Amino acid sequence: MAVVLAAVLPAGAAQAHENGSVRATITPAATAPGATVEVSVTGCSGTTGTAGSGAFEGDAQLTGRDGDKYALNGSAKIKRGISGTHDVTVTCDGHPHQGVGTVRIERHNPEPVSPVRAGGGGTAQLTTTAASAEADEEANEAGPGTRHTVIGLVLAGVAAVAVAFRSVRRRRSE
Repeated sequence: MAVVLAAVLPAGAAQAHENGSVRATITPAATAPGATVEVSVTGCSGTTGTAGSGAFEGDAQLTGRDGDKYALNGSAKIKRGISGTHDVTVTCDGHPHQGVGTVRIERHNPEPVSPVRAGGGGTAQLTTTAASAEADEEANEAGPGTRHTVIGLVLAGVAAVAVAFRSVRRRRSE
Protein backbone atom coordinates (compact mmCIF):
# COMPACT_ATOMS: atom_id res chain seq x y z
CA MET A 1 0.00 0.00 0.00
CA ALA A 2 2.80 2.43 0.90
CA VAL A 3 4.54 1.70 -2.41
CA VAL A 4 1.33 2.44 -4.33
CA LEU A 5 0.80 5.71 -2.45
CA ALA A 6 4.44 6.70 -3.00
CA ALA A 7 4.04 6.13 -6.74
CA VAL A 8 0.61 7.80 -7.08
CA LEU A 9 1.22 10.86 -4.87
CA PRO A 10 4.15 12.39 -6.86
CA ALA A 11 2.32 11.72 -10.13
CA GLY A 12 -0.80 13.46 -8.79
CA ALA A 13 1.23 16.47 -7.59
CA ALA A 14 3.00 16.77 -10.94
CA GLN A 15 -0.33 16.60 -12.75
CA ALA A 16 -1.71 19.38 -10.54
CA HIS A 17 1.21 21.62 -11.54
CA GLU A 18 0.78 20.87 -15.24
CA ASN A 19 -2.99 21.46 -15.39
CA GLY A 20 -2.64 25.17 -16.17
CA SER A 21 -3.96 26.54 -12.89
CA VAL A 22 -1.06 29.03 -12.64
CA ARG A 23 -1.55 32.19 -14.71
CA ALA A 24 0.63 35.31 -15.00
CA THR A 25 -0.80 38.65 -16.08
CA ILE A 26 1.63 41.36 -17.19
CA THR A 27 0.52 44.99 -16.99
CA PRO A 28 0.75 46.72 -19.38
CA ALA A 29 0.44 43.85 -21.82
CA ALA A 30 2.43 45.77 -24.46
CA THR A 31 5.34 47.93 -23.31
CA ALA A 32 8.55 49.56 -24.46
CA PRO A 33 12.15 48.54 -23.76
CA GLY A 34 13.38 49.95 -20.44
CA ALA A 35 9.88 50.17 -18.94
CA THR A 36 8.79 48.55 -15.68
CA VAL A 37 5.90 46.08 -15.75
CA GLU A 38 3.73 44.70 -12.98
CA VAL A 39 3.41 40.92 -12.74
CA SER A 40 0.36 39.35 -11.07
CA VAL A 41 0.21 35.58 -10.63
CA THR A 42 -2.75 33.44 -9.59
CA GLY A 43 -2.89 29.73 -8.84
CA CYS A 44 0.19 29.41 -6.62
CA SER A 45 -0.10 28.28 -3.03
CA GLY A 46 2.11 30.06 -0.56
CA THR A 47 3.11 33.69 -0.25
CA THR A 48 6.22 33.97 -2.46
CA GLY A 49 7.50 33.06 -5.88
CA THR A 50 9.41 34.40 -8.87
CA ALA A 51 8.52 35.28 -12.44
CA GLY A 52 11.17 35.25 -15.12
CA SER A 53 11.39 35.95 -18.82
CA GLY A 54 14.06 36.54 -21.41
CA ALA A 55 12.62 40.05 -21.63
CA PHE A 56 13.23 40.87 -17.94
CA GLU A 57 16.51 42.31 -16.61
CA GLY A 58 16.07 40.03 -13.60
CA ASP A 59 13.41 37.83 -12.04
CA ALA A 60 10.37 39.53 -10.53
CA GLN A 61 10.12 38.68 -6.84
CA LEU A 62 6.47 37.80 -6.16
CA THR A 63 4.85 38.27 -2.77
CA GLY A 64 1.32 38.28 -1.44
CA ARG A 65 -1.02 36.73 1.02
CA ASP A 66 -2.25 33.22 0.25
CA GLY A 67 -1.59 32.52 -3.44
CA ASP A 68 -4.49 30.06 -3.68
CA LYS A 69 -7.01 32.81 -2.88
CA TYR A 70 -5.10 36.00 -3.76
CA ALA A 71 -2.62 36.98 -6.42
CA LEU A 72 1.13 37.17 -5.88
CA ASN A 73 2.52 40.44 -7.19
CA GLY A 74 5.87 41.88 -8.22
CA SER A 75 7.53 44.06 -10.82
CA ALA A 76 10.26 43.64 -13.41
CA LYS A 77 12.18 45.95 -15.70
CA ILE A 78 12.24 45.21 -19.43
CA LYS A 79 15.67 44.88 -21.08
CA ARG A 80 16.68 47.60 -23.52
CA GLY A 81 17.24 46.76 -27.17
CA ILE A 82 14.69 43.94 -27.46
CA SER A 83 11.28 43.57 -29.03
CA GLY A 84 8.71 40.87 -29.73
CA THR A 85 6.63 38.56 -27.57
CA HIS A 86 8.32 36.65 -24.74
CA ASP A 87 7.01 33.86 -22.51
CA VAL A 88 6.90 34.23 -18.73
CA THR A 89 7.84 31.35 -16.42
CA VAL A 90 6.65 31.39 -12.82
CA THR A 91 8.33 29.42 -10.05
CA CYS A 92 6.14 28.77 -7.03
CA ASP A 93 5.23 25.77 -4.90
CA GLY A 94 8.78 24.57 -5.60
CA HIS A 95 7.98 24.01 -9.31
CA PRO A 96 8.51 26.00 -12.50
CA HIS A 97 5.37 26.76 -14.53
CA GLN A 98 6.52 27.56 -18.05
CA GLY A 99 4.66 29.72 -20.54
CA VAL A 100 1.94 30.82 -18.10
CA GLY A 101 1.98 34.39 -19.45
CA THR A 102 3.49 36.59 -22.13
CA VAL A 103 4.91 40.10 -22.38
CA ARG A 104 5.00 42.02 -25.66
CA ILE A 105 7.75 44.60 -26.20
CA GLU A 106 7.19 47.18 -28.92
CA ARG A 107 9.78 49.67 -30.06
CA HIS A 108 8.16 53.04 -30.51
CA ASN A 109 9.49 55.55 -33.02
CA PRO A 110 9.10 58.97 -31.46
CA GLU A 111 7.15 61.45 -33.55
CA PRO A 112 8.03 63.69 -35.26
CA VAL A 113 10.95 62.01 -36.99
CA SER A 114 12.65 65.31 -37.81
CA PRO A 115 12.31 68.65 -36.08
CA VAL A 116 9.68 70.98 -37.42
CA ARG A 117 9.89 74.77 -37.26
CA ALA A 118 6.48 75.46 -35.69
CA GLY A 119 3.92 72.90 -34.56
CA GLY A 120 3.18 70.11 -36.94
CA GLY A 121 3.45 67.27 -34.46
CA GLY A 122 3.32 63.97 -36.30
CA THR A 123 3.10 65.66 -39.71
CA ALA A 124 6.88 65.93 -39.88
CA GLN A 125 7.03 62.66 -41.81
CA LEU A 126 4.69 64.06 -44.42
CA THR A 127 6.86 67.03 -45.36
CA THR A 128 8.88 66.79 -48.55
CA THR A 129 12.48 67.79 -49.01
CA ALA A 130 11.51 70.60 -51.41
CA ALA A 131 9.03 72.03 -48.88
CA SER A 132 11.72 71.91 -46.18
CA ALA A 133 14.21 73.72 -48.44
CA GLU A 134 11.64 76.43 -49.24
CA ALA A 135 10.85 76.90 -45.54
CA ASP A 136 14.57 77.21 -44.72
CA GLU A 137 15.04 79.88 -47.41
CA GLU A 138 12.02 81.87 -46.20
CA ALA A 139 13.22 81.70 -42.60
CA ASN A 140 16.68 82.92 -43.58
CA GLU A 141 15.26 85.82 -45.60
CA ALA A 142 12.69 86.90 -43.01
CA GLY A 143 15.03 86.95 -40.01
CA PRO A 144 17.37 89.79 -39.05
CA GLY A 145 20.74 89.70 -40.73
CA THR A 146 24.08 91.35 -40.03
CA ARG A 147 22.91 94.68 -41.45
CA HIS A 148 19.94 94.75 -39.08
CA THR A 149 22.15 93.89 -36.12
CA VAL A 150 24.59 96.73 -36.86
CA ILE A 151 21.77 99.28 -37.27
CA GLY A 152 20.26 98.15 -33.96
CA LEU A 153 23.59 98.49 -32.14
CA VAL A 154 24.17 101.99 -33.59
CA LEU A 155 20.69 103.13 -32.50
CA ALA A 156 21.22 101.68 -29.02
CA GLY A 157 24.56 103.53 -28.77
CA VAL A 158 22.98 106.84 -29.85
CA ALA A 159 20.24 106.38 -27.27
CA ALA A 160 22.80 105.68 -24.53
CA VAL A 161 24.80 108.81 -25.45
CA ALA A 162 21.62 110.94 -25.48
CA VAL A 163 20.63 109.72 -22.01
CA ALA A 164 24.14 110.36 -20.66
CA PHE A 165 24.26 113.85 -22.23
CA ARG A 166 20.86 114.75 -20.78
CA SER A 167 21.90 113.55 -17.30
CA VAL A 168 25.02 115.73 -17.41
CA ARG A 169 23.00 118.83 -18.49
CA ARG A 170 20.53 118.30 -15.64
CA ARG A 171 23.26 118.18 -13.03
CA ARG A 172 24.81 121.43 -14.31
CA SER A 173 21.51 123.31 -14.15
CA GLU A 174 20.89 122.39 -10.51
